[in-house]
Amino acid sequence: MKNTGARPSRRAVLAFGTGTALAATLATATGANAATPAGGSATRGGGLSRQLRELEQEYAARLGVFARDTATGRTVAYRADERFPMCSVFKSLAAAAVLRDLDRHGEFLARRIRYTEQDVKDAGAHTPVTGLPENLAHGMTVAELCAATVGQSDNAAGNLLLRELGGPTALTRFCRSLGDGTTRLDRWEPELNSAEPWRVTDTTSPRAIGSTLGDLVAGDALTAGDRKLLTTWLVANTTNTERFRAGLPADWTLADKTGGGEAYGIANDVGVVWPPHRPPLVLSVLSTKYDAAGPTDNPLVARAAALAAAALT
Repeated sequence: MKNTGARPSRRAVLAFGTGTALAATLATATGANAATPAGGSATRGGGLSRQLRELEQEYAARLGVFARDTATGRTVAYRADERFPMCSVFKSLAAAAVLRDLDRHGEFLARRIRYTEQDVKDAGAHTPVTGLPENLAHGMTVAELCAATVGQSDNAAGNLLLRELGGPTALTRFCRSLGDGTTRLDRWEPELNSAEPWRVTDTTSPRAIGSTLGDLVAGDALTAGDRKLLTTWLVANTTNTERFRAGLPADWTLADKTGGGEAYGIANDVGVVWPPHRPPLVLSVLSTKYDAAGPTDNPLVARAAALAAAALT
């Protein structure tokens, strides 16, 4: 995958490694990874923190988890405020921004966007919908691009939505308007997936992205109609089979978006999940490896999601 970022100095790399080790040590020593009851102070989440640390060790990964019970406000957090590469999770936010900022009564969603074969090539390898001959020939409506972006994680569709919004930084401004001061997007597909561990660009935190997507799907950040449409696209997600879908009970409804890259073993999944007969949970699991050649481990995400959900239910 193309890497357009400048490589940092040896001092910067060493500083990153030292800071990561120190953060992990402090979290372990102080119980910073905690379950928090609504309206109360954080309580030591020793059992869950220990299990998540064991997962990190087993998969040689850095893992971030945030979950919130929308009924009680109780939360689970593990490295919840550390930065992680966002990758394709941004696509759920792009679709939400189109709904809130560009569409009026479905008129913009119905607009047909024409694009070129070069647009598809520039977006990288994963273009299962935009790359179809009939779509290349006739273009796609904005609604179709949103569905492809969220449900199929189509890279070119994501770029086309960003183009309509005004570029990656428009997505950052959208997040700021929602009170999310952490999540930021700086580049286009596929460069945004380079995921070097020293990057601040194209990153988020488990708490930030979980809270933002939770507000969009299970809160009042969108109108009821737009919220329903975004949720429909997220429920139709086809990329979560080995992540949230594998870790959570089969009768739970999932409205989620995954993200990943070809370097540093990125494996993300963020969304809202509905257990039967109860209000939903907001769930965010982000993970990365310290080794650039580290493999993507979907079971890490599935197992972390299962632990977080069990802690709240």
